[in-house]
Amino acid sequence: MNRPPPADPNPLDRLIAIMARLRDPDSGCAWDLEQTFATIAPYTVEEAYEVADAIERADLDELRDELGDLLLQVVFHARMAEEQGAFAFDDVARAICDKMIRRHPHVFGQAGHRDSAEQTLAWEAIKAEERAEKPGGGGLLDNVPVGLPALTRAVKLTRRAARVGFTWTKAQEVLAKLHEEVAELEHEVAAGDVPRMRDELGDVLFVCANIGRMLDIDPEDALRASNAKFVRRFGFIEQALADQGRSPGQSDLAEMDALWNAAKAAERG
Repeated sequence: MNRPPPADPNPLDRLIAIMARLRDPDSGCAWDLEQTFATIAPYTVEEAYEVADAIERADLDELRDELGDLLLQVVFHARMAEEQGAFAFDDVARAICDKMIRRHPHVFGQAGHRDSAEQTLAWEAIKAEERAEKPGGGGLLDNVPVGLPALTRAVKLTRRAARVGFTWTKAQEVLAKLHEEVAELEHEVAAGDVPRMRDELGDVLFVCANIGRMLDIDPEDALRASNAKFVRRFGFIEQALADQGRSPGQSDLAEMDALWNAAKAAERG
């Protein structure tokens, strides 16, 4: 009977050993053995979101567990790469150590002390140098991960373009562009052209992400807050109707809209 690796003074070594056992071709777990980088990637993204959720709820016990789940994802990918002879977990750790030292010359090198704003600019400059040194160099917008949430990627794309002056100078200019894009969306909605509607809706959302960048507001964070607000206010509607022995399906839009406004008023005090 296979036994789990014994407790080790170094829990990370124990975790790496556990993953190696799970991926053992002879005695490992069938599910773990079937996985590839591509099949595991969605779980990696999901675990990162669960970390963010625990932080949002200020639940440190849950954060500890979710960080462990995210660490497992790193170990899983590293194990699969090691099996292919590409790299191992130690190589992953070594690479990030080298990167952090390289990108913090004001801490580990000779550069003078920088405040947070100066360090952000220096960090981006070092990243740009690293990209330029890679084979092929690539364009300015290359290497912005396509797997990012679309709003976050839009912010990163426009932030990079802004470095070379391709940006609006005032938030009011972007707001004017938003009105223009909304008008174009309205036109396509009236025409009933679904592919064009999709295109114009994307343009509206892209401009909204740009507005967030220019106002220094994370659009993903703003939308999460709006989602939470919607859940909270709809819960108010459900509770108000439940107090009357009814459900939303037994109400109508006018009544629920009035309850929504009551929820808004209650939140404002």
